Amino acid sequence: MRTKQFKSESKKLMDMMINSIYTHKEIFLRELISNSSDALDKLYFKSLTDNNVGIKADEFEIEIKIDKQNRILKIIDNGIGMTEEELDKNLGTIAKSGSYNFKNETEKTENVDIIGQFGVGFYSAFMVSDKVIVDSKAYGSDEAFRWQSAGAEGYTVSSSDKQTVGTVVTLHIKENTEDENYDEFLESYRISSLIKKYSDYIRHPIKMEFTTKEPIENEDENAEPQYREITEIRTVNSMIPIWKKAKNELKDEDYNSFYKDKFYDYNDPVRTIHYKTEGQATYSALLYIPKQPPFDYYTKEFEKGLQLYSKGVLIMDKCADLLPDYFSFVKGLVDSEDLSLNISRETLQHDGQLKLIAKTLEKKIKSELEKLLKEDREAYEEFFKAFGIGLKFGIYNDYGLHKDVLKDLILFKSSQDKKYVTLKEYTEKMPESQTAIYYAAGENPEKIDMLPQADAVKDKGYDILYLTENVDEFSLMMLGEYNGKKFMNICDDKLELDSEDEKKALEEENKSFADMFASMKESIGDKINAVRFTNKLKKHPVCLTSEGGISLEMEKTLNSMPGTQNDKVKAQLVLEINANHPVSQKLKELYKEDKETLFKYAKLLYGEACLINGASVPDPVEHSNLVCELMTK
Repeated sequence: MRTKQFKSESKKLMDMMINSIYTHKEIFLRELISNSSDALDKLYFKSLTDNNVGIKADEFEIEIKIDKQNRILKIIDNGIGMTEEELDKNLGTIAKSGSYNFKNETEKTENVDIIGQFGVGFYSAFMVSDKVIVDSKAYGSDEAFRWQSAGAEGYTVSSSDKQTVGTVVTLHIKENTEDENYDEFLESYRISSLIKKYSDYIRHPIKMEFTTKEPIENEDENAEPQYREITEIRTVNSMIPIWKKAKNELKDEDYNSFYKDKFYDYNDPVRTIHYKTEGQATYSALLYIPKQPPFDYYTKEFEKGLQLYSKGVLIMDKCADLLPDYFSFVKGLVDSEDLSLNISRETLQHDGQLKLIAKTLEKKIKSELEKLLKEDREAYEEFFKAFGIGLKFGIYNDYGLHKDVLKDLILFKSSQDKKYVTLKEYTEKMPESQTAIYYAAGENPEKIDMLPQADAVKDKGYDILYLTENVDEFSLMMLGEYNGKKFMNICDDKLELDSEDEKKALEEENKSFADMFASMKESIGDKINAVRFTNKLKKHPVCLTSEGGISLEMEKTLNSMPGTQNDKVKAQLVLEINANHPVSQKLKELYKEDKETLFKYAKLLYGEACLINGASVPDPVEHSNLVCELMTK
């Protein structure tokens, strides 16, 4: 037996690795199984050119054994094994990777998938073990050797009585502490669940022994029930991932079953996206568009991201960098063969490869949503009801950076048929005389239809988009225009429906009564910016319009946000009076004969306009008293 010490830098690296590099202790099993898989792949590769290997392709396997009583967990493989020198070199020097060297030697002649490339994964075993023993016999060697270590102080290498080619890693699991439960790594169900989680698609079978109890039949009904133990060996992993199968081998039922099982949904997905790409970014992707959002989707607790695999081994359960926020509803996975991983294999190096994959995923998701919109309108509308808000936020966020990606995916209900329309559909149906895309914001379509301005727009034969979500108006503002047509809020003071002659006549009348309007504004106060006549109202006497970029609905939304109590946003409002309504004539008369009553009318009309637009009356008591006073005159 030879006793050796780790180098001082290796001791520091091991301590850092055990306490810092790996965030989850359960990762140790993934690392050790990946090492065993590499050993099997190496021997399989050798068998292609060496007839003396003597092991058939279907005989390569990994076995997991649990000795609960003695607190021992074993990972066994019949792979290529290690010589004494290789044990010393690969396990005695931290960060020395035999897999990495093997890959460099073989990649020029054969495409061999080797998982372990960093040489530190083996030492994750010390997170859960106080002693690790490795017995290994290399292919072509007559001797077997044992590597043994209790941690950073050092290790020994000695002869082993192992008879067969391969490696056995024996972990002496630590005792429980106040903070850690190490017993879980001695439970069959826990180990099998970790295999399913991280190593389900290792290409070789991973076998475990399971013991179950079966009742023994007894003719005496009053006798105590008795059981016999039945032990069986089961293959725990699936081996061949569904996403590596050809599409023509799979049915919708296969995709849906995998989705429900893997992503815990009761409903079938709306759309399945399965494809593989090669070239600058080589990866397989299996993506799903859900029918309904999860319960926490619109909360801070929701985590977006796709499962990320490297050669069938789970690296990250939720890789957020693969999905933009506006496509965060997408579930699924990506399996790449050439990602740059960091030393612990738990996280990614943020390089161009990941960004390239994310960009192609974005294009693919957009394309599939466009196909769904075209091929199954009803299904798309149901999808949009569930996730449309996120698409609209995507247009608004990042200063409109992604508006071109999303503008053809958003829907709004419209006034003509009360059904959803895309912006493209809206513009295609516009009359030649229509110069803008008209919209109105409100609590619901019914209340929007009650707006005084709506009648005039509809009378022109123009459709109105109903904006009923808080984000709607902000997203259209960020879009600015669609197909050369600007968006116009029907409650904007710039709304123009008059002919040139009508506009000129209205301008003259407003100039004539400028002093009256100034007096009315003074009586109302700073709640409004101006008062004027308008032709845009049919039967309604009055309305509120806004100047500038902030509408009344946007004011409500912005002021309802947290942290705005001391910094309120204010829309610049204009009180517009129907020039063709009897009330306008009454105001003209009062301006000449009874200015005090005119001021009361001005306040009353402002209050009525607030009510019509869904805003609260600033002073309900004053408003009520004015109504009663003027009624009794």
